[in-house]
Amino acid sequence: MIELMRKRRSIRSFTGQPLEKEQVALLVESLLRAPTSRNVNPWEFVLVDDAEPLDKLSIAKLHGSGFLKGAALAVVVCADETKSDVWVEDCSIAAILLQMTAQSLGLGSCWAQIRQREHDKQTTAEQFVQQLLGLPAHVRVEAIIGIGHSAEKRTPLASSQLQYAKVRHNRYDTPWKQE
Repeated sequence: MIELMRKRRSIRSFTGQPLEKEQVALLVESLLRAPTSRNVNPWEFVLVDDAEPLDKLSIAKLHGSGFLKGAALAVVVCADETKSDVWVEDCSIAAILLQMTAQSLGLGSCWAQIRQREHDKQTTAEQFVQQLLGLPAHVRVEAIIGIGHSAEKRTPLASSQLQYAKVRHNRYDTPWKQE
């Protein structure tokens, strides 16, 4: 797992090559194996692989979702907010496991935050996605993960670039020291 994490980078440019059915099945399995608080499983997922809705999802928010236009697959990560008060956390866990599974399959991925983002001055990104995909109001949208065959090479972060100063030991005022 640590090797996957060391190599994973956000990929925003894809080749356009479709995913294999087996790859999609493994991605779906990773979503459904994601742990949730109290095992409530409030998350729900919409897989989008048709060009027209992918194009529309690419303009879901003002900035940062354009890469979805070139993705082979977009996974809309959402949840029934009536089932859990921690649906955001549950969706986030599923989304990162999806990204790590994509990495393990040699695929690139990128997260487009939707919750609490604008589509335009009148509409939130979430409302735009709900309307586009026919989601009921109680099904909230956390993010969209774009997945595909990478058309770019990104260098992994070196260990020396990690922000070790953000790690504390036993108390906030005691920095953790790598030995």
